[in-house]
Amino acid sequence: MLIATGYLSRLEQLHPEACERIKRQPSSYQSALAVFSHSPFLAEEILQHPDWLEELCAGPSLHQSCHSSQFAARLEAALPPGLPDAVHLARFRRRELLRILLRDVRGLAQLPETTGELSHLADAILDVTLARVIAHYARRHGLPSASLSVLAVGKLGGEELNYSSDIDLIFLYAANGETAGPNVITNKEFAIKVAQLLTDLLSRYTPEGICYRVDLRLRPEGRLGEVVISLDAAKNYYQSRGRDWELQMLIKARVAAGDPAPGRELLAFVQPLIYSTSLDFSALEAVSQTRLRIHEQLASRKLQSGSLDVKLSPGGIRDIEFLVQCLQRLHGGREPWVRHGGTMLALSRLHDKELLSPIEYSRLTSAYQFLRHLEHRLQFEDDRQTHTLPPQPEAIARRMPPAEAGGVVSAERLLETLHLHLAEVHEIYERVIHAQQPVYHAPEPASQPSNLVRFLDQKAPGLATLVALRPPARSALAFEHFLEKMLDLPGWLGLLDCNPKLASYVLDIFETSPYLSEQLVRTPDLLAEFALFHTSPSPPPPNADPPALRRYFRREMFRLQAESICLNRPVFTTLERASQLGEWIIDAAYRIAAAPDPSPGLMVIALGRLGMGEFDLGSDADLIFALPDSAAGELARGARIAERLIEILSAYTGEGMMFAVDSRLRPNGRAGSLVQSAAAFRDYFERHAETWEGMAFMKARAVAGDRESTTAFLNELQHIDWRRYGQSGRSRHELRRMRLRLERQHGAAQPLKAGAGGYYDIDFILMYLRLKSAGFFFKQLSTPQRIDVVEKMGHLDPGSALFLRDAATFYRALDHGLRVIFGHAEPDLPKSPLHLEMLTDVIRRWTPPHLHDQPLPAKVELIRRQTRQVFDRLFAAP
Repeated sequence: MLIATGYLSRLEQLHPEACERIKRQPSSYQSALAVFSHSPFLAEEILQHPDWLEELCAGPSLHQSCHSSQFAARLEAALPPGLPDAVHLARFRRRELLRILLRDVRGLAQLPETTGELSHLADAILDVTLARVIAHYARRHGLPSASLSVLAVGKLGGEELNYSSDIDLIFLYAANGETAGPNVITNKEFAIKVAQLLTDLLSRYTPEGICYRVDLRLRPEGRLGEVVISLDAAKNYYQSRGRDWELQMLIKARVAAGDPAPGRELLAFVQPLIYSTSLDFSALEAVSQTRLRIHEQLASRKLQSGSLDVKLSPGGIRDIEFLVQCLQRLHGGREPWVRHGGTMLALSRLHDKELLSPIEYSRLTSAYQFLRHLEHRLQFEDDRQTHTLPPQPEAIARRMPPAEAGGVVSAERLLETLHLHLAEVHEIYERVIHAQQPVYHAPEPASQPSNLVRFLDQKAPGLATLVALRPPARSALAFEHFLEKMLDLPGWLGLLDCNPKLASYVLDIFETSPYLSEQLVRTPDLLAEFALFHTSPSPPPPNADPPALRRYFRREMFRLQAESICLNRPVFTTLERASQLGEWIIDAAYRIAAAPDPSPGLMVIALGRLGMGEFDLGSDADLIFALPDSAAGELARGARIAERLIEILSAYTGEGMMFAVDSRLRPNGRAGSLVQSAAAFRDYFERHAETWEGMAFMKARAVAGDRESTTAFLNELQHIDWRRYGQSGRSRHELRRMRLRLERQHGAAQPLKAGAGGYYDIDFILMYLRLKSAGFFFKQLSTPQRIDVVEKMGHLDPGSALFLRDAATFYRALDHGLRVIFGHAEPDLPKSPLHLEMLTDVIRRWTPPHLHDQPLPAKVELIRRQTRQVFDRLFAAP
């Protein structure tokens, strides 16, 4: 803040009137402080050009993303006619960087938007300057007989440019020939002149700095090659002499300027050369060897300087890019969908094709976003291409988005989060690359014990015997990774060796749950939770702070999920225990949040799965906050407590996140206040609520705060629901209409839940029958409990009730199985045969025999068909 104040004082001295105008406009003032705090080089630009800031903040451009065509139009308007001066190009870039930086640091743009705009800005400057350079030489030589393409590779090619990146370019002309003007030269000579002048204009130092450092070393033959190359020569080079790393580099290649046709033809030609049609480990080995050399060189430099490079360190940006490109090259021949130059989108597509697990995808994307945000803060400080964290990173930490810096902008938290991401990426890189190896590189199959298992004979013979009897057929690599960890932890290894039941539990987890297996590999201390099987859970300690609460939640959630697998617990028992855990966590977080500002009777209400008592691994918590009418004047205080509560529950930190909180089901959704009075709720539900909003509150219960008052309040709201929909007779028609709309909108994407005969059919049946119950208030909300109540009240015949219990058990077991395999909900059965086999295994543990008497896909279709028959019968017109 002192730095920003200093710049503000200088602005007042240099431009007093402009400074006064900026101070009077909140948006301009906030933007000025943001630039002064984040970027000294752009702060100097504002001191020279305060009108840039005023114009930006006066219009809508800060709230809109900008594409290359828009940047190009602005540049054309800013340049005088003719060949552009380098200083004009550099000044235009800095002016647009000011806008991009403000959108970034004020939270108006996400990372992909920022890197996209930086790339589009470079594209526009390239294209406009190229056109003017071509026109400049055409006046002397005439136009060439073949057009010119400028290919971008590297960060610009992937449309993920940094604030201060080099731009890697390849100049390509379509064919040999001559120009058509009075002073005839060859097409090649013309292209060389254009390339050299364009490079000079962009790279020339000016009072406004340089526009871009242009790197041409990635062209064919590198420094020894011609500055430009013809299309035919380029094809011949890449087909006959292109080195492996040069083909890999073309994954990110695209046409950034000039005529797209020659560039697109070359890129189409090299696709089969880049992507294997079968797994070719030689490509992977070449990439890994290059990576190893980089790490060795970096380690040498780090020993000398003590610095940390966020790009080249093990687990850094380059490792993520290498990993993505390895998987793209190995699988891109069979799966063209994974071919994309952008790292973020490529990660998403690799996950779509199950080439990365959900956990791997989540960690790699989180790490990549964190590292790119950090890289940006290092570079826009002084417009320098640097990736090295300073020894005292306090200033950089303050500039990081709080969510990326672990929630607390301190150097210690920044370094802790950084090292966590680097370690996670490094571990994933080694594991995923290891998993791609063909048979002659891979460990021996379980039937022929690997060297590690043979070594285990000496260290833990009891465990080795059990592994030989029950080899982990579905997860041999993951289990060996776990054993490697155990060899460094003799205490845990000894316990596994002398406790066959514990070892059997661990083998069971590795065979059925990749997600829980990874938790064990990452945190071996979770082995202690197996010793607590069969014991009753207890709430968190009353004095637990948020970090301790997160650790408690992680341990308890692991234990109850592991118990569900190893002890074959009924699925609704597991969901009830997970709901109790979620309620304990919310209650403890509420006490922490309310401690500095005691609550005026805040009511914390759970809806959705937590409200029903069917919370599970990876569930969000739907929470609503209300105050009794007697405390309606304390809404601001209640809102502060609710905000702190949400932050504690959903903050991502080194201990991980407990669960996401969704508060959008409050009256008026996002537009409504976070905390509202009971009277406001009643008025809204009596006069304004949509049908679906009333239905949502039929799954509501108190989870923290004044529970007695909350339960009475919910009873009132549900009576309002009954008067509007049950007593009026509207419920049958309204619910059927809602259910079919959900099916049309989401059934194809989420067939198990929203498709015909999916779980929503059961849910809507029970809501309808409940509304027939004369406004009866349900204190028990789980699906089996709701079925019992409506059956006892005579609204459901015994046969239908029995079937709905079976169908609900089957659907919840199916959903729970997908969650323990992947760590989150999935909308449909897995496509992988291995995952389908795991899912079948765990469902058999939680359901009676008649619910797994057929192959799982066939049983799903049968349950869906029968569920829809019950739905149609109950919702038929009377």
